[in-house]
Amino acid sequence: MLRCVIVDDEPLAIQLLSDYVRKTPDLELAEAFSNPIEALQYLQGQTDLLLFLDVQMPELTGIQVMKILNQRLPVILTTAYEQYALQGYEHNVVDYLMKPISYDRFYQAVQKVEAGERNPASEAQEAEASASYLFVKTEYRLQRVDYADIAYLEGQGDYVAIHTPTGRIMTLENMKHFEEVLPTALFVRTHRSYIVSIPKIDYIERNRVVIGKERLPISEGYRKSVMGRLKG
Repeated sequence: MLRCVIVDDEPLAIQLLSDYVRKTPDLELAEAFSNPIEALQYLQGQTDLLLFLDVQMPELTGIQVMKILNQRLPVILTTAYEQYALQGYEHNVVDYLMKPISYDRFYQAVQKVEAGERNPASEAQEAEASASYLFVKTEYRLQRVDYADIAYLEGQGDYVAIHTPTGRIMTLENMKHFEEVLPTALFVRTHRSYIVSIPKIDYIERNRVVIGKERLPISEGYRKSVMGRLKG
């Protein structure tokens, strides 16, 4: 019998996954948590559990929870945001379930756990490559933004400005969030206040990235990683 723990801040998601666990042979629901911090307290010292982990949660993200657990438990990520796939697979997750989750897809993921499988990094890269956009929270709505339209992101106090050909999109999401969710093949952070689109870079001079008429700084702390990424 494989014991499971569900961590998700959405009550309906917890209810759905709990129902799936109960109807699946050889699975048993150990606990379900809406607060990831409480879940971490429960998980300390546990080694024989399967974790269904939501990615986007207010206290801690699922990625942060996995970093704390340091691969001690098999993890199946559950999320509505496909751009998290690469980070999940970098942490050796078993599978990545997109909401709304069907039972057949849930069962396939469980079978991978029972077979002791892990998805290779190539699958993560394919998942990342298949995502061409993200949704960001603006004042009144969730706004779709295509990666190809983003020139750079600029931290402005409590806001982040996404610079596109049609103007700026202002969001309360922070720079750390975008550094985590934007595909690393397309974007690089150059400064605590800037993330730039690699395909949009015209050239680099001294400690500045030039995109069209914009000259954006490369801080000393990010210079080595920026140059390594671009040369790579």
